[in-house]
Amino acid sequence: MTRSPRTPGGSSASGTGIARRRRRRWAKGAGLGAAVLAAAAVGAGWAAYAELSSNIRADDAAAAELGRYERERPAVRAPGARNILLIGSDTRAGDGNDRYGRDLGSQRSDTTILLHLAADRRGATAVSIPRDLMVDVPGCLRADGTRGEPVFAMFNHAFELGGSACTVRTVEKLTGIRVDHHMVVDFSGFKDLVDAVGGVRVCLKEPVDDKAAALRLPAGEVTLDGEQALGYVRARESLGDGSDTERMRRQQRFLGALVTRMRGDDVLLNPVRLYSVLNAATSSLTTDPGLADLGDLYRLVRTVRDIPTARVQFLTVPRESYVYDADRDQLVEPEAEKLFERLRLDQPLVVAGQAPQKPPASQKGTKSSASPAPTYTGNTAAEHGCG
Repeated sequence: MTRSPRTPGGSSASGTGIARRRRRRWAKGAGLGAAVLAAAAVGAGWAAYAELSSNIRADDAAAAELGRYERERPAVRAPGARNILLIGSDTRAGDGNDRYGRDLGSQRSDTTILLHLAADRRGATAVSIPRDLMVDVPGCLRADGTRGEPVFAMFNHAFELGGSACTVRTVEKLTGIRVDHHMVVDFSGFKDLVDAVGGVRVCLKEPVDDKAAALRLPAGEVTLDGEQALGYVRARESLGDGSDTERMRRQQRFLGALVTRMRGDDVLLNPVRLYSVLNAATSSLTTDPGLADLGDLYRLVRTVRDIPTARVQFLTVPRESYVYDADRDQLVEPEAEKLFERLRLDQPLVVAGQAPQKPPASQKGTKSSASPAPTYTGNTAAEHGCG
């Protein structure tokens, strides 16, 4: 599948919305993957908390919209595997969310992760999709009942235009991967989840003082509460090189640390804390109807609760600066399509802190007894920066 760069003329449909979102480069959804991946570790206790089902909101409108376009959606290529789209919403409408800015009348998402669960449930791969990636957004149903025109725009325009259904359709168009389920979580849910597990430990090479994120942290090992964690995953200028690449890597490492924290005995074997974790994990969730009660979620996570942290992988879709605007991204091909194809077919891949260089020309074409799984830059839940 070849994607040639194009001028972003169509993206003007987003108007000042894109400019406003660019000024507000906030990343909130780092707790999303952990809500599914780490909940595997507490699945056995869910049966005792059936009343928590009422916390979860079913996304019936998205289900109806996706049903309308069923014929154009990708076919299932690997029966038994599951692909779950995790969306971080920066809505200001929920309780406590207004402190992060005014509600400007539109929903936005800076963090989207495609979580692939292997059919044998022996591995999980979470792929971050950059908010600034230039993609084809289909004509989607808006909240006011009108339908937008197809547009070539930044990826997070899909959520602003048509919510979760539009984001699912955009991801399926981009990757050719059938999205089986989706989840949306907001600011409060992320913070509450971190607080419920008693905080998450991170290791900092240098102190952090970020006024925009209201974050001041010393160097070394630090246990972040929910508010601090929110600032940590959304900060840009004060951590690393200030790029989206660095920010997404930080989110992925934080997810690994959160997964590890939630699998600890002081969470699993503490009934009070366990209930708090389950309450936090469900209270802020909006999901497709197929996951909209505790039983549905339990049946999903109980099959993956034994995945070792070393087999829970995080990476970002291969991308580079967009040829017409260095502040935006485009896919790197053929690497991106190779990644999507392996996920479609449920084939293995490997992540490492730094992907290996391409072999010298003299080695190209050399035959080997086995074809190794390709390696992508990323980390596992066991590699979260501390220890």
